[in-house]
Formats: sequence, C-alpha cells, structure tokens
Amino acid sequence: MERVFQALASTPRRKILAYLAHAELSAGDIAARFEMSKPAVSQHLSVLENAGLIKSEKRGQFVFYRLLPDALTNVLNGYVQEVCPVSRPLKAESRAIADKQRQSGD
Repeated sequence: MERVFQALASTPRRKILAYLAHAELSAGDIAARFEMSKPAVSQHLSVLENAGLIKSEKRGQFVFYRLLPDALTNVLNGYVQEVCPVSRPLKAESRAIADKQRQSGD
C-alpha cells in the first residue's frame, strides 16, 4: 500500500494515470504529453508499474501501458477501511469468518 501512495504523491504520475484512464498509450505517446525528458517519464512509468497501478506490454519496438483500475480501487478501499471507524468491526468479523472457514476446511 505504501508504494501506491508514494506513486500517487507525484503530480506527473497522477497525470499519467489520468491519460491512461480510458486509453492504452505507448511510452512515446505519454512522453509527448510532458515537458520533461523521456528518461524522466520512463522513471515515472516504472514507479507506477512497480506500485501495481499500470501494466506494460512490449509490442515490437514499442512499449504500451494500460491502467490496472482494480489494483488502485482495492488499495484505496483497503486504506479507507483501515481509517474508517465503522469498518474496523466489520473487518474483524470478516477475519473471524475467514478463520472459521479455514478451520472447517482442514
């Protein structure tokens, strides 16, 4: 979760995520939208990929990136549940159910 929040702390990385919200783009297409060097954009893409927010796919000589919306949603949902007082007892109940299921499955 920490890597996700570190990735989201950067304005250029949040902009990259916005560009990828509805379209798959090549690294060159993404770099063309920023006034920074291609290696700098590549570093931002690497941070986002290492955080599990985007996925890359090499096709020929190009690398294409796409958003992994479920990963971001799950991380943010987990964070909200950690800080939300209403969720704590529900998560404890969920943990108890899971433990019970594991014990009955053995």
